[in-house]
Amino acid sequence: MSGLLHLRVAHCESLHPLIRRLVLQSLTGEALPGFTAGAHVRVGVTLPDGTPDWRHYSLVNTQALPGATHAPTQYEIAIRREDKGRGGSRFVHTLACGDVVQVGLPKNDFPLLPGAAPVLLVAGGIGVTPLLSMAAELRAAGRRVRMVYASRSREQMAYLEPLQALLGADLRVHSDEEAGGPLDTDALIDGCLSDEVIYLCGPQPMLDAVLAGAKARAWPAGRVQFELFAAAAPVAGDQAFEVVLAQSGVTYQVAADQSILGCLLAHGVDPIHDCDRGECGVCAVPVIDGEVDHRDHVLSDAEKATHKVIQICVSRARGPRLVLDL
Repeated sequence: MSGLLHLRVAHCESLHPLIRRLVLQSLTGEALPGFTAGAHVRVGVTLPDGTPDWRHYSLVNTQALPGATHAPTQYEIAIRREDKGRGGSRFVHTLACGDVVQVGLPKNDFPLLPGAAPVLLVAGGIGVTPLLSMAAELRAAGRRVRMVYASRSREQMAYLEPLQALLGADLRVHSDEEAGGPLDTDALIDGCLSDEVIYLCGPQPMLDAVLAGAKARAWPAGRVQFELFAAAAPVAGDQAFEVVLAQSGVTYQVAADQSILGCLLAHGVDPIHDCDRGECGVCAVPVIDGEVDHRDHVLSDAEKATHKVIQICVSRARGPRLVLDL
């Protein structure tokens, strides 16, 4: 198959008023390219102003069977509607059975590591989707796995019943509403086995708390594998700044609520990028002048201290101006 698929929406349903489940199938009934747990596809969307764009959604598999995703007859995704976003998720929520969408080939930036170490899956909200596939793949392989699923309320927990059937007593559910507060990440880390690896997908505050807890306990790098399910949100106090593209000499103004990447795309400049969440490292650009407010999860502390490279999808300028080798 080519690098772009045209798939038909074979089934759609609301798992929650904000969460839409879609099942996509080939127009000709043939098997689709295989994937592994943690993989995602990019889906073509149309923004409110008519601009075409792409959104990335994790592929869902609930079958704990060897080879279940090697040549699937369908792709399943679940999308949370973000009413304050640019409109991609709202577009996907309007899709109906029979509609045809463009879908990229599966890509996995969040794979399970090889080995036999026990695994703890930590899901926050709609971040459950890649972890559900991991739970199924680990069960099929006979590996030891348990999961903590946290959300504001049980009502907002997509795929809770399939997870309960898949994991049984190895699934712990945390509802902020029932517990009176968010998940205690310190207790979660302290409860890990000595060789247990964490795979986490959820909102930024959860990720930050787990990474900070792991660092405070001197966990080795890589023991916490993660993926964010949303692009970085503007931070209170963010200021506008200038970004200068040294190769062309052009200067653009980056708004307080806009990323450098978003600004460049709005002006017709299309640098290489992928995740838009500061995870993959694809959009790294050398910095010629200026101080960087690093917000990515790619660069080491030593690399950040040099201010010589920036992930333009999430990081910003600390001052009024950045000069980039772009």
